[in-house]
Amino acid sequence: MTNSLRIGRLLAIFLAAFAVFWTASSAFAIEPIKIARDDIALDLSGAVEIYRNQGENFQVSTAPGPDGIVRRIEVEANDTRSGGDWAVFALANTTEQQLDRLIVAPHFRLVNSGLFWPDLGSSRIVAITPSEGFSLDRQPSPDADVFLVTLNPGAVVTFIAELSSPKLPQVYLWDPVSYKDSVNSYTLFRGIIIGIAGLLALFLTILFVVKGTSMFPATAALSWAVLAYICVDFGFLNKIMSISPGSEQIWRAGTEVSLAATLVVFLFAYLNLNRWHGHFSYGALAWILGLVLIAGVAVVDPAVASGVARLSFAATAISGIGLIVLLGIRGYDRAIMLIPSWVMVLIWLCGSWMAVTGLLDNDVVQPALGGGLILIILLIGFTVMQHAFAGGALHQGLFSDLERQALAVAGSGDIVWDWDVLRDRVVTRPDVSLQLGLPSNTLGGPARNWLPVLHSDDRDTFRTTLDVVLEHRRGRVAQNFRLRGADGHYHWFALRARPVVGSDGEVIRCVGTLLDITEQKKAEERLLHDAVHDNLTGLPNRELFMNRLEAVLSIAKTEDNIRPTVFVIDIDRFKHVNDGLGISAGDTILLTIARRLHRLLKPKDSLSRFAGDQFALMLLSEQDPARIAAVADAIKQAIGSPITFAKREIVLTASVGLITWTPAQASADDMVKDAELAMLQAKRFGGDRIEPFRPAFRSVGTDRLQLESDLRRAVERKEFTLAYQPIVRLEDRSVAGFEALLRWEHPRRGMIPPADFIPVAESCGLIVQLGLFAMERAAEDLAYWQKQIGDAPLSVSVNLSSRQLIRRDLVSDVRSVIARANLKARCFRLELTESLVMDNPEQSAHVLNKLKQLGIGLSLDDFGTGYSSLSYLTRFPFDTIKIDKSFLDDSSPKRDVLLRSMVNMAHELGMSVVAEGISDESDALQLRQMGCEYVQSFMFGTPINGDAVLKLLKEQYPLAQT
Repeated sequence: MTNSLRIGRLLAIFLAAFAVFWTASSAFAIEPIKIARDDIALDLSGAVEIYRNQGENFQVSTAPGPDGIVRRIEVEANDTRSGGDWAVFALANTTEQQLDRLIVAPHFRLVNSGLFWPDLGSSRIVAITPSEGFSLDRQPSPDADVFLVTLNPGAVVTFIAELSSPKLPQVYLWDPVSYKDSVNSYTLFRGIIIGIAGLLALFLTILFVVKGTSMFPATAALSWAVLAYICVDFGFLNKIMSISPGSEQIWRAGTEVSLAATLVVFLFAYLNLNRWHGHFSYGALAWILGLVLIAGVAVVDPAVASGVARLSFAATAISGIGLIVLLGIRGYDRAIMLIPSWVMVLIWLCGSWMAVTGLLDNDVVQPALGGGLILIILLIGFTVMQHAFAGGALHQGLFSDLERQALAVAGSGDIVWDWDVLRDRVVTRPDVSLQLGLPSNTLGGPARNWLPVLHSDDRDTFRTTLDVVLEHRRGRVAQNFRLRGADGHYHWFALRARPVVGSDGEVIRCVGTLLDITEQKKAEERLLHDAVHDNLTGLPNRELFMNRLEAVLSIAKTEDNIRPTVFVIDIDRFKHVNDGLGISAGDTILLTIARRLHRLLKPKDSLSRFAGDQFALMLLSEQDPARIAAVADAIKQAIGSPITFAKREIVLTASVGLITWTPAQASADDMVKDAELAMLQAKRFGGDRIEPFRPAFRSVGTDRLQLESDLRRAVERKEFTLAYQPIVRLEDRSVAGFEALLRWEHPRRGMIPPADFIPVAESCGLIVQLGLFAMERAAEDLAYWQKQIGDAPLSVSVNLSSRQLIRRDLVSDVRSVIARANLKARCFRLELTESLVMDNPEQSAHVLNKLKQLGIGLSLDDFGTGYSSLSYLTRFPFDTIKIDKSFLDDSSPKRDVLLRSMVNMAHELGMSVVAEGISDESDALQLRQMGCEYVQSFMFGTPINGDAVLKLLKEQYPLAQT
């Protein structure tokens, strides 16, 4: 009895332990996926349990079978690719029929592949062992691991998958027929996409052959990169070439790197960022070289290369936004046309980011993104085709025009300058490189090749001019610049070109002529040099000397160690030398004296020739009075030394006046004037002496000196006014304009005639201030009259002096006067006498042409009284001539013939005629019959002040006031 109890107790304990074990095993058993007959495709990814680093032998509990029993099975790895990772899942056939299904694990899945170290795909499952029966049969498939499984009715089978990769992105259970249909559908879609991509790549390559600018090869390269990426992504590459297992990652990473690199090249080439800005070129080159190095890394670590390529693609797309916005705001058409394509790039980039990070989890995402790349290439292809075929009709018409002008250009000797903007290629015919002594075609190719040869002062202007033409798509290139030759010397060239705009509104060419103007520039430089230097000795003239002295005095006011001394030197009785030996001998002697005086100079000193036999010296190198006296003696001895000429010895003497600067001297004019007074005093004492300036000399001056002094004070006190003499139309006797005449009302001497004070003003340099005053006042008065009576067809003429004509600032002064008065340029005129123009015809023509470019009128006064040749008349841009009154006063029978000839000649040259000094009505009628348009004389109106002019104009234009 006791033994029976013991056996019963042991049995109870065993049953309790078995119950506990059964309950525990059931709790940790795998939950099977139930399969119905109508299930076509089931995603098993969420039901798969992954066990990592389990070694070659793996034990696991099965799902409870139909009898509810949980079993324990052990599986052994049978492949060297196994890394000790296992996947477990269970399937339950709930039907009464046997079911055949395919377990599919894709090698690569873009969704949730990762951004920085992405999963680029590989074989996922080596083998699958069921809890009952034999291992599953692998089905042939290049893109996925496919296993066929047969489930008996009511069976519950646990499957243990031996993994060859630590990741198992997706596992599907497919109906075999449905899987085949799905594969066929995707194959058809992928085939269409690959076909379109191939055609696009081929077409864009052909387009590159036809139009060889950098934009088209960059686009073709991008299309080929997209084709390569799609072939790898769609598994097409396996069908055309043998790829060893495991190398798919290298190919995938390589195509992603090529896609990122070609996108950088396309953006750079399409927007033409390298035209002038070299740092863009260097940045893009460094970027591409970095991607090339990453492509090499793909062989060792494809995941790193792919991650960098994806980041580069995103960075390029984001950088492209900034460049397109910036250039689009500036009106760059290429940037604006790229906007639709770049919007597609950004949308594709956003979709790709959501896919690789797992935000979009759908099997359609990956092929859809491949199709999106094709849409992007299509848009880009249409965009570049607009550039390829735009402007063709214009080209045909343009070149026919050039053919008609070819002989004219060749005959002129100019160089044809042709810039193909799309290709960024400059061609010159004949080659300007050879003219500069450089190797052939040195300046051919991109426009930036010109920058190193250009003078540093001309580079920015050249670059900016071409940029403005490209941005505004109109205008013209008109620029002078210097090019450095092989010998290091610079040659001046004048470029005159116009842009050629295609039908898309973008500049496609810039064509013009290039002319070597080196000799012309040298002539201009000589003219400018001669304007401020003496033609005989080459020394600075009075104006340049005064300018330098004024600059030194401004420094002397703040620097104690600068005390200039001015010497004025006049050769005694030099007129006798000219009279006795001739002017040629006199010039030779003056050159000898100039050389002797120049030897006395030290680096800080300056020598000038004031007039015929008068020199001036500014001494800065000596401050001590004794040393200054020694220099004065050296000057006297240098001039007094005998000069041998024509076997004769000529001994000259000089009167020297000098003054050392003190703060009492207000200006350079005062200092030179005092030195001249000292020189004149030396002459009064018989010459051949040195006379320092003393204040008492100022009371010994002549009336001319007093008049000059009064003239300076008059300028300061604004004692000058203008009187206006009407210029009348002979046709209807209406006022056409006025000549402004300068008037000086002296406070003690009354009205001083212009013939008295104008020569004094010219000699002392005040004529420039008086002329500027006359121009400003006349322009302001005319603007005021027009404001009062309306925009009447009136003009005002101002006389120009010789001092004003040789000034460099004359053109800018006239421009400033017109602008400040808000006056139309055609209403403002300048009058010059014939003798004034012919004093220096080359300089006069240069200045007058620049004045004419401002749009003002130019009148030639006192026509016929000078000594000029009529051939010079065609060289000056005058639009009006004024016949001197001496021709009208002539009573000879030939007067009418002469007048008629002058009027006809003026009209043939496109000029109008003003007759001066008419005193008889019959003369006026006769001139009208000859065709003379205007008259100016006391008979038709005396000079009047501004108020009287306004009253006269209001009477002539009564309706304009309302």
